[in-house]
Amino acid sequence: MIVLNNKNIDNLIMQVIDENKLKKINNNLYLSNKQIEVLNRYNINYNNYTNINDLIFEIESILNEGLGLDDLESISIELSEFNYYHNTNK
Repeated sequence: MIVLNNKNIDNLIMQVIDENKLKKINNNLYLSNKQIEVLNRYNINYNNYTNINDLIFEIESILNEGLGLDDLESISIELSEFNYYHNTNK
């Protein structure tokens, strides 16, 4: 059993918040540290994309080529959901 004190719990909470905080990459693209980490792992230079649609398209192209890319697939889903809720006229 792992015992954590309040300081350790606070550090874990801050780490999760930091991983999920969105950073402005450019005027049309926001990514979290976690998303940036996964994109870097697959050598996807997110700075080359001016909008979220182009980045999603690139990720989907890579996903169509290989299997077992669960972390990249999760990023694709997250970005697609963000795009829908923030950029689609309803």
